[in-house]
Amino acid sequence: MTGLRRLFEDTTYLKLVDRSEQLLAKVLGLVLLVVMVAATVQLIVSVAWSLSQPATPWIASRLNSVLGDLLTLLIAGEVLQNIISYLRRHVVQIELVLLTAMTAVARKVIVLPPGAENKPQLLAGLGVAVLTLAAAFWLMRNLNARRPAARTGPTRWIRDQDP
Repeated sequence: MTGLRRLFEDTTYLKLVDRSEQLLAKVLGLVLLVVMVAATVQLIVSVAWSLSQPATPWIASRLNSVLGDLLTLLIAGEVLQNIISYLRRHVVQIELVLLTAMTAVARKVIVLPPGAENKPQLLAGLGVAVLTLAAAFWLMRNLNARRPAARTGPTRWIRDQDP
């Protein structure tokens, strides 16, 4: 019973939670890395196969798909950078998250199929998303330039009471 009680003491519990977060981030990063390697190999094989087939029209059909796959790998790389940044600094860097989201929206715009110009609501929604993400990134960049990061290490328990 005392072991269980000691587990739920504030300092022990916070250490357990912090170590669990780090372990989970490492596992997710490893899984993402394996997926990225597999997707890269698949993309290389797909492009090589398409290039070996001279009758395949690249400009019309395949180029848009390859661009989408490349941008998806870029987004996965940015997510991996988010995980690595969390493991190094023990904080989630909102600027990286916003950049990743902007890249994802840009990917969506780039790989829009032909005829998407007939969907004004979709285009307006993507435009609003880009503007909102850009504004949020600009605000966070300006805010972070003025003051240092508030938390730079693992969670710690401070026994002092707030005044």
